[in-house]
Amino acid sequence: MTLIEELQWRGMIQDIMPGTAELLQKEMVSGYIGFDPTSDSLHIGSLVPILLLVHLQKAGHKPYALVGGATGMVGDPSGKSEERNLLSEEILQFNQAGVRNQLAKFLDFTDGKANAAEMVNNYDWFKDFSFLNFIRDVGKHITVNYMMSKDSVKKRLDGETGMSFTEFTYQLVQGYDFYWLYQNKNCKLQMGGSDQWGNIVTGTELIRRKAGGEAFAFTCPLITKADGGKFGKTEKGNIWLDAKKTSPYQFYQFWLNASDEDAKKWIRIFTLLSKEEIEVLLIQQEAAPHERALQKKLAEEVTCFVHSRADYEFAVKASEILFGNATTEILQSLSEEQLLQVMEGVPAIEVSKASVEAGYEIVSFLADTQIFPSKGEARKMLQAGGLGLNKAKVSVEKTQIESSDLLKDTYLLVQKGKKNYYLVKAV
Repeated sequence: MTLIEELQWRGMIQDIMPGTAELLQKEMVSGYIGFDPTSDSLHIGSLVPILLLVHLQKAGHKPYALVGGATGMVGDPSGKSEERNLLSEEILQFNQAGVRNQLAKFLDFTDGKANAAEMVNNYDWFKDFSFLNFIRDVGKHITVNYMMSKDSVKKRLDGETGMSFTEFTYQLVQGYDFYWLYQNKNCKLQMGGSDQWGNIVTGTELIRRKAGGEAFAFTCPLITKADGGKFGKTEKGNIWLDAKKTSPYQFYQFWLNASDEDAKKWIRIFTLLSKEEIEVLLIQQEAAPHERALQKKLAEEVTCFVHSRADYEFAVKASEILFGNATTEILQSLSEEQLLQVMEGVPAIEVSKASVEAGYEIVSFLADTQIFPSKGEARKMLQAGGLGLNKAKVSVEKTQIESSDLLKDTYLLVQKGKKNYYLVKAV
């Protein structure tokens, strides 16, 4: 398959400018995507543009990642109902460094390679561009009628919040990025999300009118969830690519919990598996949907791609602890940091370490911590064999919680019935 055929099969192309496929067949093409430095980490919504650049480079073309140091100061109205908070130069520089480090993990930046990836920052060409020069050299080439016809502008003008002049000029600023890269880096292709189509086309128009050149573009659809929820969002907020913001375990769980419908779509978009491999997985899923082969493979591929094989293996082990048949030994093998990652979201309770060291009568412990509403209920569950400590079933012979029961000399994982966990911390 050609690059465009592959991306179309994967469901990664929405709009495409005539001649784009032919250009990519004819020569090594430099293409770019802009990344927004409003945080020091990208989130999984950024994985689609990252993967577009990965596919572009794999097909022998040259990827440019543009970090919007200048545009981050302005704010893009596309798909937004309200104006964005503007960031200071210091915060933007800090964020850009974080984004640059992340992108280096996915793209090959090797010096001397013909199609080595490059990082550019539009602040470099905008910082000395005066307002008068900008409206003279750029503004005169694009009419207000043309700018007003864009959907992103129309929606905001028709809405209650309106649109500031700052955001209205955003498409000219982004259009000039494409023009600058065309002139200075021989960049003939821009890619992005479908909400960027209006801004991207302004760039191709500016290149045509100002440089007499021809540039090309395509966009990918915005990723949605089958249930109508926002992709990449959970109750805790964004799913980040930075392990400090979203642990590899939580990251893995996000993909593992995909619905069947979403998994069928996402396996094509978010992995580099071949068509043949994906077709085999789809057949397996159809034959035994309860085994969730598709979700498991999706979670494995994306976790390894963004984090590492070791992080994926830990996430599987962690999932076993809460949802499978893990043993006390597996639980004890975790570091304190890993244990707390796994237990994030599990109700946490504190008890006095002195009472544990003295030997805490087990029924009193269960009632005092309010894991059970009364000693009677605690005793009943204990006798029925429905209580677990550190993934081991508690027998009626056990009468006390002692220091030797503590994990890392501090923690105790109490399991009530099949699914209710409590993390007790002795302080």
